Amino acid sequence: MSPRVRSVLSAVLIALACLLAPLGALSTWATYGLGDSDRYEATVAPLAADADVRDAVAAGVSDGILREVHVRPRLQGPVNHYVRDAVLSFTETEAYRTAWETANMAAHDAVMRALRDDRAGAVTVDLAPVTERVKRRLAADHMPLADRIPVEHTEVTVLGAADLARLRKGFHVLEVAGFWLPVAAVAFAAVGVVLAVRRRRAVLATGIGTALGAALLAAAVAVGRGLTLAGLPDGVSRTAAGAVYDALTETLRFVSWLLLAAGLTVALTAALAGAYTRHRRAADAPGQAAADRSTRVGA
Repeated sequence: MSPRVRSVLSAVLIALACLLAPLGALSTWATYGLGDSDRYEATVAPLAADADVRDAVAAGVSDGILREVHVRPRLQGPVNHYVRDAVLSFTETEAYRTAWETANMAAHDAVMRALRDDRAGAVTVDLAPVTERVKRRLAADHMPLADRIPVEHTEVTVLGAADLARLRKGFHVLEVAGFWLPVAAVAFAAVGVVLAVRRRRAVLATGIGTALGAALLAAAVAVGRGLTLAGLPDGVSRTAAGAVYDALTETLRFVSWLLLAAGLTVALTAALAGAYTRHRRAADAPGQAAADRSTRVGA
């Protein structure tokens, strides 16, 4: 194989490796981070203690309760205040943490089943168990009219039918690619470096390309956060949604920074090795020239 062909093929393989590295990180995160029930549960469980999430949950549950409990106008202020304080106090209990994890896992399981089983229609979750727990807590605190709070099977749409159809195709691709994209990225990079005529430059290019890909991945996560929060409907707490988004993407952000550090380290190592080699050659050049002159004089 001619050096020109080797150089072109090496450049193509290295470019593919640098492109697949962030895509591999994204697909692996989606498959083994969001798609795995145990990892998802470990991620969302600590959010039950997040102040913004607790405030958002308390506000939503309080509004739902007050819509069903009708009192005289002069009692609305005290009752509203009491209900909000009672619900906020409930968010500090073990019962709330259990309800939070149960609701989140129910939503996660419903979405995963819909994505994997090609079911039709929207994905919904019944919030009646959460309402029942709150009702029992308010009744135990002797709140007036707590026993009149209706516990209805309220289905909340987690994922619409149109969104589900679009996400299902992408999710199937990510599940297949979750393992093979990182493997392909490493293989392409290795083969590209081996084929390169100037391997040190190939290693340098691989490091820089990996760092650029990681930076783009980190930027995409940040942009995705902004777009997600901007697209929320009115009445949804953006601070709470931001806390949830940050928790779910924490691993992806860590991997992007890890790839960035690894790429820069490889590039810096290759650059320093090249500088050291050039320095050694420059230092050895006068001695080699003197030795050549001595040889010619002796001859």
